[in-house]
Amino acid sequence: MLSGLLDGIFSGISIGSVLLLAALGLAIVFGLMGVINMAHGEIMMLGAYTTFVVQNVFKGFGGVWFDLYIFFALIAAFIVTALFGLVLERGVIRYLYGRPLETLLATWGVSLILQQFVRSVSWVLVIGIVLFCLLFFGALKFLSRRPDFDRIRNWVITIMLPLSAAIAIVTGIVIGQTYKLAATKPWFGAQNVDVTAPRWLRGGLPVGDFQLSYARIFIIVLTITCVVAVYLFLNRSAWGLRIRSVTQNRSMSACLGIPTQKVDALTFALGSGLAGIAGCAVSLLGSVGPNTGQNYIVDTFMVVVVGGVGKLVGSIVAAMVIGTATYLVGSGTLANLLEPVKPLADFFTFFATTSMAKVMVFALIVVFLQFRPAGLFPQKGRTVDA
Repeated sequence: MLSGLLDGIFSGISIGSVLLLAALGLAIVFGLMGVINMAHGEIMMLGAYTTFVVQNVFKGFGGVWFDLYIFFALIAAFIVTALFGLVLERGVIRYLYGRPLETLLATWGVSLILQQFVRSVSWVLVIGIVLFCLLFFGALKFLSRRPDFDRIRNWVITIMLPLSAAIAIVTGIVIGQTYKLAATKPWFGAQNVDVTAPRWLRGGLPVGDFQLSYARIFIIVLTITCVVAVYLFLNRSAWGLRIRSVTQNRSMSACLGIPTQKVDALTFALGSGLAGIAGCAVSLLGSVGPNTGQNYIVDTFMVVVVGGVGKLVGSIVAAMVIGTATYLVGSGTLANLLEPVKPLADFFTFFATTSMAKVMVFALIVVFLQFRPAGLFPQKGRTVDA
């Protein structure tokens, strides 16, 4: 019984580590810009799919190279998702600051687009998207040199948007039919895909009557490394100082010459990159599918709210507590532990599924927020007033 409890706590901590990785980026973005990013889970999904692609590339090399692919996958997942976050901030979010409802709806739309994208992405679709970006954004970049660009900007967008889309669609169809690309299957499809862990991450470390999974140990170590790196970046670097300054008082920071727009873009890219790393960690725990992000987004928001917006320590505590509690209840470990007390055992048995465990934890969080609406570590002083 004790070994089962320890195994449940260990597994819960590993899940809490994934939540913490995702919540780090979400807490930074929400604390700095007040943006509720509903696409954060899908950015995690992009990181997981990037890991799957890197794994397939390294399968061709085999041997030692395949055993090391996870480190290249982490770097690739961070870069891909950070670049996507940068594009999302520059193309959508920057126009919606101070409008939380519109931001929520826009990012929710982006999440739906990303889910459908991974289901149907193929060479034809990629060619069309790349050509559209080159034509549309290239035209904006070229015409922005004109001195009267601000006056004609809306007209340029109105003309180039449908024109670029039409050219991209027609070109994609022609190339697809010419080179028989249209008949090829989507890269991923709607079904889940599996990521094979390197050999040194398979198996576990024997401790008493149970094993500590090497993959889960790796996730915990990865989370600790990311937390330390984020802490050092925010407290020991010039850009980290700018981020903290803008978080506390945006207007004063702008008056002091801090480029707040660049800080926003960097922060969103950093938060998205951390979500990509979380997605890489998720791929080691199970299969990856278009709905992977939806399984974590609600828990991630709960971590941010319970821990206190923008509080690193609060996010750590909240992630560990929520992850461990959800796993202990959902796996039935707590019900087995309380078997001698029949009423309590029956109560927790009712919630001994993943979905019902989340319902229970969510209800407990709602009750907790009635007493601590600002979370475990609320903001104080000027940060609240800013």
